[in-house]
Amino acid sequence: MLPGRLCWVPLLLALGVGSGSGGGGADSRRRRLLAAKVNKHKPWIETSYHGVITENNDTVILDPPLVALDKDAPVPFAGEICAFKIHGQELPFEAVVLNKTSGEGRLRAKSPIDCELQKEYTFIIQAYDCGAGPRETAWKKSHKAVVHIQVKDVNEFAPAFKEPAYKAVVTEGKIYDSILQVEAVDEDCSPQYSQICNYEIVTTDVPFAIDRNGNIRNTEKLSYDKQHQYEILVTAYDCGQKPAAQDTLVQVDVKPVCKPGWQDWAKRIEYQPGSGSMALFPSIHLETCDGAVSSLQVTAELQTNYIGKGCDRETYSEKSLQKLCGASSGIIDLLPSPSSATNWTAGLLVDSSEMIFKFDGRQGAKIPDGIVPKNLTDQFTITMWMRHGPSPGVRAEKETILCNSDKTEMNRHHYALYVHNCRLVFLLRKDFDQADTFRPAEFHWKLDQICDKEWHYYVINVEFPVVTLYMDGATYEPYLVTNDWPIHPSHIAMQLTVGACWQGGEVAKPRFAQFFHGSLASLTIRPGKMESQKVISCLQACKEGLDINSLESLGQGIKYHFNPSQSILVMEGDDIGNINRALQKVSYINSRQFPTAGVRRLRVSSKVQCFGEDVCISIPDVDAYVMVLQAMEPQITLRGTERFWRPASQFESARGVILFPDIKIVSTFAKAEAPGDVKTTAPKSAVLDEMLHNLDFCDILVLGGDLDPRQECLELNHSELHQRHLDATNSTAGYSIYGVGSMSRYEQVLRHIRYRNWHPTSLDARRFRVKCSELNGRYTSNEFNLEVSVLREVRLSDKEHVNHLIVQPPFLQSVHHPETRSSIQRSSVVPSIATVVIIISVCMLVFVVAMGVYRIRIAHQHFVQETEAAKEAEMDWDDSALTITVNPMEKHEDPGRGEEETEGEEEEEAEEDGSSSSSDSDDSEEEEEEEGMGRGRHGQSGARQGQLEWDDSTLSY
Repeated sequence: MLPGRLCWVPLLLALGVGSGSGGGGADSRRRRLLAAKVNKHKPWIETSYHGVITENNDTVILDPPLVALDKDAPVPFAGEICAFKIHGQELPFEAVVLNKTSGEGRLRAKSPIDCELQKEYTFIIQAYDCGAGPRETAWKKSHKAVVHIQVKDVNEFAPAFKEPAYKAVVTEGKIYDSILQVEAVDEDCSPQYSQICNYEIVTTDVPFAIDRNGNIRNTEKLSYDKQHQYEILVTAYDCGQKPAAQDTLVQVDVKPVCKPGWQDWAKRIEYQPGSGSMALFPSIHLETCDGAVSSLQVTAELQTNYIGKGCDRETYSEKSLQKLCGASSGIIDLLPSPSSATNWTAGLLVDSSEMIFKFDGRQGAKIPDGIVPKNLTDQFTITMWMRHGPSPGVRAEKETILCNSDKTEMNRHHYALYVHNCRLVFLLRKDFDQADTFRPAEFHWKLDQICDKEWHYYVINVEFPVVTLYMDGATYEPYLVTNDWPIHPSHIAMQLTVGACWQGGEVAKPRFAQFFHGSLASLTIRPGKMESQKVISCLQACKEGLDINSLESLGQGIKYHFNPSQSILVMEGDDIGNINRALQKVSYINSRQFPTAGVRRLRVSSKVQCFGEDVCISIPDVDAYVMVLQAMEPQITLRGTERFWRPASQFESARGVILFPDIKIVSTFAKAEAPGDVKTTAPKSAVLDEMLHNLDFCDILVLGGDLDPRQECLELNHSELHQRHLDATNSTAGYSIYGVGSMSRYEQVLRHIRYRNWHPTSLDARRFRVKCSELNGRYTSNEFNLEVSVLREVRLSDKEHVNHLIVQPPFLQSVHHPETRSSIQRSSVVPSIATVVIIISVCMLVFVVAMGVYRIRIAHQHFVQETEAAKEAEMDWDDSALTITVNPMEKHEDPGRGEEETEGEEEEEAEEDGSSSSSDSDDSEEEEEEEGMGRGRHGQSGARQGQLEWDDSTLSY
């Protein structure tokens, strides 16, 4: 193009363009004329343009491209494009010329373009040529062209939910097409990025689904019992597959279908021992689903048939229970705990620690002769706990509980208690010397409880010819009574058995027959007396049951009824609100201090009646359970003096020697404690807390052989027992105190136990052991051992006496040698005067040797110190009579310490004199006791003993 421009210069000069001649006006006219001749045409552009720009970018892509043409080309300036001009206000675009000659231009953004602010732009653009010359301003412009620009969106925004959380309530058991709809939006401008194309449930394993429109539905039927509420997370995706920045929470509550039933009750109820009466259902209420209820009957049942003997009862021995309930004395326990005196139950199967005996149809027990009187009177009582069920294959056989039959030769049954075909039968055959007429002999009771495999308490009161059965406190008369003739008198001995009947005759070899299948406990017989209804109720009473707190607050329209054991409560009323409040007051109570831990099942059944109908709706039963927690186990401890001596005169006296004057019974339980506010890994410290409870027996056993009734015995005034409502049995093996009483009562009784011995001179020592129990051995104390000895004295002649240095005659102080860690025990009682003289002589010889050694050692010391030491070593002797002195080998000790060391010595050295033997440990213990009894004299002698100090370091032994 440059050569072309140069070709025009001569022409322009020839025409006078640019010449300065002719004046300014003429020149201007000439230039315009020249421009009109040169720049003849306007630039040309397209009439419309369509462009696209991506947001946040400055390049606009136009269709067609921005190009301006001028027909004046290739004339310089006139045929060139110098500019593109955009018409409009505050448009964010500008047009620039890329090539003047070709007229090519470009449209670009002056500032960032945001599609969300404006999606498209429309404006006018014109092209301008360069005029006739470089200084020419009269440019020609093209026609106006319309430019339409569309902003292309960028997916810069994530979807966002309109609500942070959604909530819906559905009814269980239904399938919903749509439970609720979630909705998300996107701030991008384009349909591609601003529209939500998909929703997704993020939470896994939930019975819900969601569609592209955000509708949530359940994929299976929901159950309120299975889950009350569901929480799911949902996200959204735009069409560019960009997920939501934050998921939304959808909460779906499952509403149960209105089902009549009890609401707001706990299945597990914990009971802490000692907490008294505790409400079982404090918030329970009945939902009737708007049913018109006319009346309601509620039955609460506490099921405890698998606890002990049917429920939680006191586990004291039968004798203790009889005493506790005020039963008359004279009870004979036929199934006692096995012991040396009651060994007939040793071979039976024991079902538990509560002395429940299990009979499997193959064993029986013989009651020794003399335990039960041979012939019972017209009045007596048989009591027992029995659990029995139907036994396949043996229904036709008798199952003997108790039987008194001939021991040999014959097979006559004098009286018996047995089960036959689930009927309880009592047989009583009188002898001819008691009756000689046709009299009642068999009494039959037909009760369902006999074979229900549950525990029941049976009492048979006999007041011949009337026999009454009490079962669980209720009275039952026999449905059948058969008569028989009395038994002919004979001299055949009788055998009383339990669990089977003894067949002594009509067989080749006597054996057991008619075995019992079941469990028995507390089988007793009381000859000569019958039990009252009050005592029977007490003996079978449960210590746990249902209760009602604040009976006065029950509505007037509420009727209630307890069964005798308070395990079943029935309430009736016509107002649902009153029934709700009444059931909220039903509680569980266990009065035992140490209840049996475990589960007690609880069931509440209901029967609703509506107006005009017998039964309108069905109320499901409430099945719950009471968990009785383990009680703190007590540790029973016996404390007191474990060894003492008494003069022989006390053993021989009428009062004897009190064995346990200071015995103390303490019961504690371990309670773990740790600071509540301080976090530590150290183990919790065990703190012992004292607790009070009863005892049911204390046994004093004689150790080292039984008592010799010809010269010794244990005694206790019966008044001490009776005023404390306790009993006792005495034998040569010891003394047994029994009965339910407090620990202080047992302490007082034990402190009155006396031991007497009419010949104490032959007694070395007597040892006793005390052991106490609570709940028939469930909790036992430590074994407290006591040793009692005779305090022996030596009588000296009138000329024989002891000076101020003597120690508690006739015993000698022991000598301690810390250097060699050996000790010489106190000497025994002086057997003779000669022995005393020999000992004194030896002591004097040792004394002289010690003094010589002592003086040699201090010879090099100062004269004054030697004089003072000599004065300290001086010693006065009383030669007027025989004197027993302290062993000079004794190291000077503090009086208190010397007494402690003396009491701790239990061994003796052999005496030098072969004729005198060492005394045994009992004599040494006697000296300790006498020293304890005469502390005044001992303290005085000890003080005087302290005046002597010896250096025995150079002595050899």
